[in-house]
Amino acid sequence: MTTAELFPDLDSSVSPADDLYRHVNGRWLERAVIPDDQASTGSFRLLRDASEEAVHQILEELSAGNGADLVAAAPEATEHEAGLLAGLYRRFMDTEAVEAAGVSPLAPILAEVASISSVPELIAFLGRGVRRGVAGLFYLEEDSDPGDPDRYVPWTGQAGIGLPDEAYYRDDDKAEIRDSYLAHVQRSLELAAVPGDAAALARRVMDLETEIASHHWDQVRNRDMQATYNPTSFADLSTSHPGLLLDTWRQAADIPETVLSTVVVNQPSFFDEVEPLLRDDRLADWRAWAAWNVVRSYSPFLSADLVEQNFAFYGRVLSGTPQLRTRWKRAVGFVESVMGEALGKFYVARHFPPAAKQRMDQLVARILEAYRVSISRLDWMGEQTRAEALTKLSNFRPKIGYPDKWRDFSGLQLPEGGLFEAAQAATSFEVDRMIEKLSGPMDPDEWLMYPQTVNAYYHPLRNEIVFPAAILQPPFFDVNADDAVNYGAIGAVIGHEIGHGFDDQGSTCDGHGRLRDWWTEDDRTAFKARTRALIDQYDALVPVQLQPDGPHVNGALTIGENIGDLGGVGIAFLALTLSFADSGEPAPIDGLTWQQRFFLSYAAIWQGKYRDEALRSRIATDPHSPDELRCNQIVRNVDAFYRAFDVTPSNRLWLDPDQRVTIW
Repeated sequence: MTTAELFPDLDSSVSPADDLYRHVNGRWLERAVIPDDQASTGSFRLLRDASEEAVHQILEELSAGNGADLVAAAPEATEHEAGLLAGLYRRFMDTEAVEAAGVSPLAPILAEVASISSVPELIAFLGRGVRRGVAGLFYLEEDSDPGDPDRYVPWTGQAGIGLPDEAYYRDDDKAEIRDSYLAHVQRSLELAAVPGDAAALARRVMDLETEIASHHWDQVRNRDMQATYNPTSFADLSTSHPGLLLDTWRQAADIPETVLSTVVVNQPSFFDEVEPLLRDDRLADWRAWAAWNVVRSYSPFLSADLVEQNFAFYGRVLSGTPQLRTRWKRAVGFVESVMGEALGKFYVARHFPPAAKQRMDQLVARILEAYRVSISRLDWMGEQTRAEALTKLSNFRPKIGYPDKWRDFSGLQLPEGGLFEAAQAATSFEVDRMIEKLSGPMDPDEWLMYPQTVNAYYHPLRNEIVFPAAILQPPFFDVNADDAVNYGAIGAVIGHEIGHGFDDQGSTCDGHGRLRDWWTEDDRTAFKARTRALIDQYDALVPVQLQPDGPHVNGALTIGENIGDLGGVGIAFLALTLSFADSGEPAPIDGLTWQQRFFLSYAAIWQGKYRDEALRSRIATDPHSPDELRCNQIVRNVDAFYRAFDVTPSNRLWLDPDQRVTIW
């Protein structure tokens, strides 16, 4: 493929040695317009739009009665699944029925809230909310046990707030957002016909959430896998926190005591500190808070005025998005949230060719081999830790495209009623699935993303890397592109996900996913010195868009992703180099060397444009650095980049050799 085909937006007025990101994406940045219903656009967003449209087409066909034809083309799918998908989609799209129902579905639940006259009644209401999908004071979910990764355990931890993060309740620069949130709560309560003075109720909500948030751990502390792994028995947790009435909560949620024999508590101090808030003299506050959580949780499934009000804050204020997404896009999101994997069967049959999976298998194998070579050569790591690292690497489990074993939806039935009832039934089905999983061994074939998802992930407790089908297309992966282009794009993504196995979190787990310190003290110290240097680099950065006064990147929050990015590029480049051992290096294409095409391809995958509000929110809460820094700051640390583009001290991307960080 020609350079013009692969990189149509190259800006020759910007030197790659000064700004690789804008050299590759500059012309696109100038002309790109963020759609009114989105907070950003770019390579990820455009692929997600394409995936969304593909799924939309499938749902339209199913809804039109073409389920039999689609099932025939997707052998793994069933008529039952096709009927459920069509039913969920039709209920969401039936705006006439949704508007006719208005807020009436909330009335019986809000009546329960109004009748709460004691803490036990409050706790029982929160328990019932688990199956209803109503946000609560703490969450319950299942995942692998870091102490015994072959089994599932329930995890619980802090919740209870409506803003994105605890910092939003205390930081001075979030004061305007807090004011908007207070107004949003008040207006939502009015629209939902919650009895009482909405302004006074909203103030109670804000004050109580501020108290709850003050007991939350911050984002950086929550990254500590040792600190957040606190296994105990549910009985002991209940006994040590009598004011939380946890057994009352469990019974109301209809969760068998047998599956809660062991519980992992993420933030123990949160339970200690919110317990005193549950008092009879605070019940008016808790009733207001509970009513708000009912309204907040169900707003997407109610009449247009509440949907719009919900978007006015969470869309416009928090992310700067001016326009609500069209109904069909929200319908796709809802159906995916309920039956995303079932939809994936139809998506794979229509959009994922076997050749792509075969090429990816080869790429993953080569990236893993490059990691083996690199770890074997590390001069800062001792032999004992090196042996453990290589053992962990040999135990990595790649998953590509789609699951070998699909989720079973045969137990899901849609009740009589409309969208509201369907949403409740879906939540209760998920709770039952959680209980079923907690009753058996960990399923190694389970996927935590859908095939149509444009993303990838590494799971430290399962030591697996997962690449859904939808990400395996340009600009990330192109079966017609040369190796340099694919290694610079999907190769770096593969390397990134493998790198998570050795980042600040993943490095605390061994090759079986067990939380275990397999490092010598000297090697851990050397590792921390390198990560500290990378943290310091990112702490100093502000995206160009928000300069000069915008917030700095949080190096400690983003360190795991930055380690993944840095390792991903370095290891993908090494893998590409090793692949030329037998065939020799390829000749330049259109005047570009393979090294240059590798880095241009890497820059292309980070093409992105954000609204200011969305970028500020991302910096505050997202463990990923802004796109331009995932490109420019990473290559500043990679020696091969300097050689590829003859970078000198006079160039803006120059970083003195003694300041460059190499970890893996």
